Amino acid sequence: MVAVKKIALYIGICLGAVVPLFADENNVTDTIRLEEVVVTATMTKVNLRNVPMSVSVVSAAEIENRLQPSLLPLLAEEVPGLFISQRGVMGYGVAEGAAGSMNIRGIGGAPTTGVLILIDGNPQYMGLMGHPLADSYQSMMTERVEVVRGPASVLYGSNAMGGVINIITKKQREDGWHHSVQTQYGSYQTLSAELSSGWKKNRFHANANVGYNRSDGHRKNMDVEQWSGYGKAGYDFSTNWSSFIDLNISNTNASNPGTLSSPINDNDADITRGMTSLVVENAYDRTSGSLKFFYNFGSHTIDDGYAAGAEPKTYRFRSTDHMLGFTVAQSYVFFPGNTTTAGFDYKRLGGKAWNRYLDDTPDVPLADIRLNTVAGYVNVQQQVLDNRLTLNAGIRRDHHEINGWEWIPQAGVSFTASATTVLKAIVSKGYRNPTIREMYMFPPQNPDLKPERLVNYEISVLQTLLNNKINMGLNVYYIEGDNLIQVEPVNGKPRNVNTGKIENKGMEITASYQATNHLRFSANYSLLDMTYKIRMAPEHKLYISGNYTKNRWSIASGIQYIGNLYTQTSPQPVKESFTLWNARINYRVLNDLTFFLRGENLLGESYEIMAGYPMPGTTVFGGVRLNF
Repeated sequence: MVAVKKIALYIGICLGAVVPLFADENNVTDTIRLEEVVVTATMTKVNLRNVPMSVSVVSAAEIENRLQPSLLPLLAEEVPGLFISQRGVMGYGVAEGAAGSMNIRGIGGAPTTGVLILIDGNPQYMGLMGHPLADSYQSMMTERVEVVRGPASVLYGSNAMGGVINIITKKQREDGWHHSVQTQYGSYQTLSAELSSGWKKNRFHANANVGYNRSDGHRKNMDVEQWSGYGKAGYDFSTNWSSFIDLNISNTNASNPGTLSSPINDNDADITRGMTSLVVENAYDRTSGSLKFFYNFGSHTIDDGYAAGAEPKTYRFRSTDHMLGFTVAQSYVFFPGNTTTAGFDYKRLGGKAWNRYLDDTPDVPLADIRLNTVAGYVNVQQQVLDNRLTLNAGIRRDHHEINGWEWIPQAGVSFTASATTVLKAIVSKGYRNPTIREMYMFPPQNPDLKPERLVNYEISVLQTLLNNKINMGLNVYYIEGDNLIQVEPVNGKPRNVNTGKIENKGMEITASYQATNHLRFSANYSLLDMTYKIRMAPEHKLYISGNYTKNRWSIASGIQYIGNLYTQTSPQPVKESFTLWNARINYRVLNDLTFFLRGENLLGESYEIMAGYPMPGTTVFGGVRLNF
């Protein structure tokens, strides 16, 4: 392990030493991150410098160049403070032993109920279980991703307690037809193929994608197969009004072999997830807004499997769930420097779960429940001192059918000290309603659960140097919360109770250096100090990458160090630390034809993210991409 760390350190030193050699003062690409426009943090378009919270943006170029079917590995590397659990070369799975749990600054849970996933601003999670399914989020449909690090409950309500990941889908912007095909094959008979098409004529635009992924996995009984599709069609009524309708659907079949010490036979899941929405947007000089209708649905069949020497289960878990609703938000500039946003949203979530027996035994119902939530909010942003100081305050009033009303406030400030320096501070409340699963399904359910709550205090600075060739960010935070749901014995039986606490403090650092038109370096680091230890939340997370592109060649390499990752917290803490080195090389044979080769874990590190699930060693993938 010490040798691996030394190798990573040496490579990092070499990367730092190489930068000045490639620097070219007369040929530099501007990367003015301070002026980047984001929408997730405020519901309206605003410069990054004017929002008080910490926001990470992953661009279309970064997504396309990474050449991976799933979005999540890229986000886990590029976004400080965000960690996503894995157990294999492809596929995250579902139910017991599933990976894909996400946390930001240690907030998220397993399964993930404290980080909210959005697609074009619409919430994505299971109606019964209350968590997203990691296998549903594919690169092929994505134009960019915005990640709010820290509570965003004032705008998005429950589940945004730790932060928000907003997947913004592609929109065809050039007239005519545009197509792309990408396929790759590699270790453990892992295959990925996707076809994307886009068309635009005058005011009408459309996109469609179809993808197929499969892998045998690096362990027996760890195979995964997935089909996915996405379609989007929009019409611009005028320069001020536009609309679109979309459909995203995926089917995943995944097997879980269990831990090395407790293997499981026939633990298989057949999962279908879908989302559709209708969105109408308006944009004028002084006002802008949207009306969004959405419907999420799913169908799940799970064989819980059986241990060696035991008998196979005589039933299969079945469930169907849904979440439907709408959101309306409108921003208005009442006077110079002001933007006031008001919104209302409604969600109806629920579904049905049962055990279906393989013989003539009647089905055993587990849940058949629907719950409603409604909320209204107002957020005010005001610029003063010649627009150098931006004040931001918001409040939300949220109503849950069982738990009643909740107030969620937020206040922050952003100060442009100079053209290259921005200072920020924010205090925000995060909260999460208990899920139907926690309240009504499976022991240790408890219908009397109350919402989880926390408060986040944060200050940050954004800085550019060397004529905007270097962009840096630093933030420190303190999070304190209570009422967290955890399992404890009550009258000799396990029960979900609101007795958990959280006290996390830490810092996050980001940096990028555009050395020349051809060479770019980036890095991020996060430190997480947990008073109450949390599984699958590392204390240290560092990622350093370099990308060199010239003529027909593109070469990229990245090193990630994970330190003190708790794979187990009880009865005795178990920690893992490891270093991963990934690399890829692309060669453009023709203007529209590119071959690529990528390798992961090139140091052959032995490590676990989930206790009992060893990760694969070195893996290699090769493929081709064609645009026409």
